[in-house]
Amino acid sequence: MTEQPPVSGLSLGDARDAALERTAQYVLRAWNEFDHARERETLPDAALAELLHAPLPEEGGDVLAMIDHAVEVLDASLAQSRPRYFAFIGSSGLEVGALADLLAHSYDINLAVDARAATQLEWQAVHWLAEFLGFPAATGSFTSGGTISNITALASAREAAIPGARRRGLAGERPTMYCSSEAHYSITRAAEVLGIGADHVRAIEIDDERRLRPDRLRERLAADVAEGFTPVAIVATAGTTLTGAVDPIDELADVAREFGVWLHVDGAYGLPAATVASTRDLFRGVERADSITVDCHKWMFVPKACSAVLVRDGSTLTRAFAHDEAYMPHEGEQFNAVDITLEYSRPFRALKLWLALATHGAGALRDAVARNCEQAQLLYALAREHESLETLVNRPQLSITPLRVAVPGCADLDAHNEALCSAMQADGRVYVSPATIDGHAWLRPCFTNFRTSDDDVRVLVDVVVELGSRCAILHG
Repeated sequence: MTEQPPVSGLSLGDARDAALERTAQYVLRAWNEFDHARERETLPDAALAELLHAPLPEEGGDVLAMIDHAVEVLDASLAQSRPRYFAFIGSSGLEVGALADLLAHSYDINLAVDARAATQLEWQAVHWLAEFLGFPAATGSFTSGGTISNITALASAREAAIPGARRRGLAGERPTMYCSSEAHYSITRAAEVLGIGADHVRAIEIDDERRLRPDRLRERLAADVAEGFTPVAIVATAGTTLTGAVDPIDELADVAREFGVWLHVDGAYGLPAATVASTRDLFRGVERADSITVDCHKWMFVPKACSAVLVRDGSTLTRAFAHDEAYMPHEGEQFNAVDITLEYSRPFRALKLWLALATHGAGALRDAVARNCEQAQLLYALAREHESLETLVNRPQLSITPLRVAVPGCADLDAHNEALCSAMQADGRVYVSPATIDGHAWLRPCFTNFRTSDDDVRVLVDVVVELGSRCAILHG
């Protein structure tokens, strides 16, 4: 007689198939809904609010009921995958990416050390990504987001500039980093974490196209070197979060070579546009960088979290991170992922990008990025034509098009546009985020969704104009 394994209280048992089927039904419903914009967002009702304030359950409940509740929570949350979600820089939840996550989490592979085929796929995905972006990467890894990717790259830069800093620290050193005044805060956070210090991040003046000025960078570097500082890295932003500006990478590479400084390109948002014919020239020189980062969960459409850091010289990562511990076995000369990353336990993030590229091809992703850039230009043109809308002077470089309502006679346009943004978020037809540009309040629509259509752009304009005129009552 064959002994039956004990039944665990953590097993779904006979309910497993039904739970998977119920979940699959909800997933399919969500995918179908994401193809079309909602006229209003779903808000939490009283029953859901009560559920979310319930105490810790000692005994479990019915799994199907709990799945239903989980979907209620998701349905009453802001979903970046919807085609009229224009706030921040969001993921659009590519379907095959969601499937890849389901598979990866079901197998629960750990990419800390060699995981056989999964490790090989990750290396393949790294090289596919490098080829897609036009960067000669020796190696790289997938991380949880742009902040960790930037910290990883800049830790390598610190070790290159100050060998041995990882062991003895920075006592007695005077390290500095250089970036645009509109660079992402993750650069400052990296300086804080790496011991360089926020006060030693030099925010360099921008030009009239909101790009870092190479002449001002050269002046500041020369002054710092003369005063005994050690430059660690120049950070070029390939698509600022505020307006989508792309720093002049090729000129910054010239400065980096002149001073012998590491050049890092933070392309978390904008780097996929380097593959598009209409925007490719903006990224000239990216192939000269020492490291680059890109968030595939932004403008490569896969679900969070899937960022990547790529480096020209693989030894720079191992010098910053590699170690030899008894519990981390090495086979020959092959380094494990823990030797080139900040993390130990690492989920199989690469699978979603690999499956997206394998299923759709690089051309389909490139075309979707190009359409988003065209939609930003469409919004700019529509806003310029409208008598009550304002834009920035310069056309969008990528897919961010700041605009604002300027109602004649309004006493406080900043308060007016702040109120308008809140009114649009409450209205629910489109969702935008606010931004402060040169001290003034703007709406900041951003196009990074392959589901967004030109009609959605026109609806955005209609809603801005409609609600903008109403808000004028508050500030007229």
